[in-house]
Formats: sequence, C-alpha cells, structure tokens
Amino acid sequence: MTLASIQSTLMNTLLAVTWKANPIAFHIGSIEVRWYGILLATGFMLAYFTFQKIFKVENVSQKLLDKISIWTIIWTIVGLRLGHFLFYEPEQFITNPLEIILPIHDGKFVGYQGLASHGAVIAILLFIIYYTWRHKINIFWLLDRLGIAIPIAAAFVRIGNLMNHEIVGSITDVPWAFDFIYGGLGVAGTLRHPSQLYESIVYLLVFLGLAIYYFKFAKGKVAAGRTSGITLFVIFTARFIIENFKEVQVAREVGHALNNGQILSIPIILIGLGLLIYSFVKPSYPECQYKETGNAYSKK
Repeated sequence: MTLASIQSTLMNTLLAVTWKANPIAFHIGSIEVRWYGILLATGFMLAYFTFQKIFKVENVSQKLLDKISIWTIIWTIVGLRLGHFLFYEPEQFITNPLEIILPIHDGKFVGYQGLASHGAVIAILLFIIYYTWRHKINIFWLLDRLGIAIPIAAAFVRIGNLMNHEIVGSITDVPWAFDFIYGGLGVAGTLRHPSQLYESIVYLLVFLGLAIYYFKFAKGKVAAGRTSGITLFVIFTARFIIENFKEVQVAREVGHALNNGQILSIPIILIGLGLLIYSFVKPSYPECQYKETGNAYSKK
C-alpha cells in the first residue's frame, strides 16, 4: 500500500484530525483579531505571573520585576521578527526592509507573519547581558529565573502556530496526523505531523518541571546555571529532533542534511549543556540585591 493510499484511508476514518480551527478569533470593525495574538499575549501574561511569584518568594522588588518584564517582552518580539528575516529571508533587508517593521500589502496590514524563536533567544540573552552589567545584577540569577518562566510563553506561541495552521509537520501516516485545512496550497488536504503540538508539550513539561522544582524544592535557592541550562538544553534538543518531523520553512533548505532550525539549535544546546555542567561542577547560589522596600527598591 502506498503512502497516498494510506493517507486516503486515514482521511476517511476518525483516526486523523481534520483541523478546522479558524485562525481569526473575531473582528473589531475591519480589524482581525487572531488566535495567535491572543495566545501570544496569554503566554506572556502567564510567564509574567510566574516571574512575579518568583520575585515574591525571594522578596525582590516588584518595580524591578516590571522593568525587566517589559524590556524582556520588547526584545523578545524584536528578536522574533528580526531573527526570521536574518535566518530565513535575509534578502528582505535589501529588497523590502520597511515590511520587516510594518508588514503592509496593497494598503492592508497583514500581520507579523514570520517570527523565529532562535532570534528571540539571542535577543533575550543579549538583553540579559546588558541589563545585568548595567545594574550590577548577577547574570546567573536573572538568567535562571527567566529560564523558569519563559517556557510557558513558548508553549502558548506554538499553540498559536497550531491555530494559524502554520509551521506544519511533514506528511505522515501516523494515526494522529492533522489535515490543516487553512494551511494553503500544498498543505490543505494532506495529513501531517502536528509538530506545533510536539513542541508545545515539551515546553509545557519543562515549565511544569522547573516550576515544581523551584517552588517545592529549591524555594529561591537555585544553583547558578541550573534552570537556564535545563531550559536551553532540553528545549533546543527537542527542537533539533522535532525539526525532522517538520515541513521545510524555506525552499533553500530542501535537500540539506540539517535545516536552519537545527543548525541554529546546536550552539544553544551547547550553551545549555555548559550552564548545566557548570551548575554541578562549581555550584553557587546567587541572590538579587534589589529587595522590596515599599514603592521603590533598594540595593542591599
């Protein structure tokens, strides 16, 4: 039996999933509000609440929390957008740079279709390096706390991709295959791995595992590099593996042994592994010196 015949059989059974979710949640006048945006905002909110609870456990200033959170969100979005064009469509910086900042086609805003998680990681790391140097905060302290909170946001982003029928998996005959009916030409009508779900589940498990570890066992005492190392190593190792079940993102990747996502994951995996090893070989437990003092924060 050929793959095509297996797919035809599966599409006529209850085993395969016909994914009919409309990417548009509702309209406000002529403005489309998409599930992706709602889920992205929800992920940011849940990450913020987690970060807030961490600050309360350690009695760290809530004013500092808001500053770090706002700048982290800003640089995450900047990194997501610039990373996509830097790694997947670099020619756009020359041919149509304005569209990177303001995506408008034929006078209509089409949304920011093109975001790269590797770009977000790089942007966040650069922000952490600068911010901790500028305010003389231990870099491991901030990196490890963000490492606990960020995976929940990443999980919701991938659910947003699922709702958008984008970043689909490769064609498959597994019983849980999805038919992304809004996936466009070449995608709709085919059965594919729900790779967005694969990634989202991994990110959610990392978040839950680290949250339980921090709040139940560590209680504010985290070995430098421990949680950030786990986050980077596990998430991007999973990402490297799951890329094998994804459709290629750009035509230039066809036929390559490794795609861009896998190549970009390798250095992040190594950084995560290095942090994890460091946390065991040379354990230290840094604290933040900016403690809660009413409406302001003070350096202790």
